[in-house]
Amino acid sequence: MTKNEAEELARNNFYAFVRYMFYAQTGRDLILAPHHKHICKSLSRVITGKTKRLIINVPPRSGKTLFVSQMFPAFCMGLNPASQFILTSYSKTLASNNTYAVREMLRHEAYQWLWRETNPQIKGDSQARDEFRTEAGGMIYGVGAGGTITGKGAGGMGDMFAGAILIDDISKPDDALSETMRANTIEWFRGTLESRKNSPNTPIIVIQQRLHEQDLSGWLLGGGNGEEWELLKIPALNDDGTSFWERQFPVDMLRRLEKASPYTFAGQYQQEPSPRGGGFFKPHNIEIIDTLPAGIKWVRGWDLAATAGGGDWTVGAKVGIKDDIVYFADIARVQGSPDEVEKILVSNAQIDGFLQSIPQDPGAAGKSQMSYLSKRLQGTKFKFSPESGDKATRAEAIASQINVGNVRMIKAPWNEVLVHELASFPRGAHDDIVDALSRAYNELVSGSTYTLKNI
Repeated sequence: MTKNEAEELARNNFYAFVRYMFYAQTGRDLILAPHHKHICKSLSRVITGKTKRLIINVPPRSGKTLFVSQMFPAFCMGLNPASQFILTSYSKTLASNNTYAVREMLRHEAYQWLWRETNPQIKGDSQARDEFRTEAGGMIYGVGAGGTITGKGAGGMGDMFAGAILIDDISKPDDALSETMRANTIEWFRGTLESRKNSPNTPIIVIQQRLHEQDLSGWLLGGGNGEEWELLKIPALNDDGTSFWERQFPVDMLRRLEKASPYTFAGQYQQEPSPRGGGFFKPHNIEIIDTLPAGIKWVRGWDLAATAGGGDWTVGAKVGIKDDIVYFADIARVQGSPDEVEKILVSNAQIDGFLQSIPQDPGAAGKSQMSYLSKRLQGTKFKFSPESGDKATRAEAIASQINVGNVRMIKAPWNEVLVHELASFPRGAHDDIVDALSRAYNELVSGSTYTLKNI
């Protein structure tokens, strides 16, 4: 490949740009692994507008900061010098270091030559380590979690890509174990960072090693901010037992880390955090399938949120059995008002045509709820019954089926949140799906007849 061809490729391909600029700055070839191509591909989808919300979960020391917080904004500044970025990390020092690294890259002679046509020049008065601006109106601002971002914005006003919010390791490992610190981080994201988008089209990219089942990634993937997020999950150990990057992380080293600290390894290296004392379910024994066989006997089990619009979900799990194999076919879930809960329950009962198993709360309030819902559910198959035993006891039966490999699950967007909740049980942030699955399965194997029951 000639020099001109290499330059042309670097201007049009982010992966090629990373290799080009790393060599230009260091005089060495960048040591690359397969996951780097996946990261570049996902980031390229952001540039083309195919992805607006992206989460990348990847092990530590795997090149994430170089690719996402340094090379990516530099490449985008070459494409559009008016791009505006906000870079954030758990400390202001790290965010400022990344901002400074981007600025030094833009000043490099190889970069200036590569982008001589777009000419992304830094303004002469941009001397602060945590911020600089371009002559074309672009900006990069670095801020630590919890910091102020007054007067700063990311992205452009039109449809063309013009910057993003980049969130690189928003929490330290120790902080992520604190419920208060996790809540503070999420509140800062909701109350400050999200409002810094210059338009609804401004992309947000989160890249981190998983630290807790309810870290920022877990909260977002669970529907925390009401948006759908594309996930690139890169575990250190592949499904076949090989390393994601054998040169830097040999398998024997990863196995030693796993043995020494299973909890840390599950989150930071495998991107599947589960709380200490977890392991009740083995969700990776669930086989994901594309189609369901005919002749399955179905029940939808419900778990109703205790507080309307609170932290819990109302969940309806469609579970079936055929030939001693259990099938998970649908998860309906909502965090909402009593009217919204009623709507999702009634609409699913009407569509399903099979038994809806609904928990009966004790006392007068439970009887009142049963009476009201019974009227709304006229013409559908439903059954109220009280819960018995604690959550773990109720879940034992379905857990045994999952753990021995007797469960199949239809491929669907809700798969990730279901697996996450199973892996976190019994000490995860949510157990609504577990309760719904347990209720449906226990009803299926109880020998109940499928007759309309009015209360």
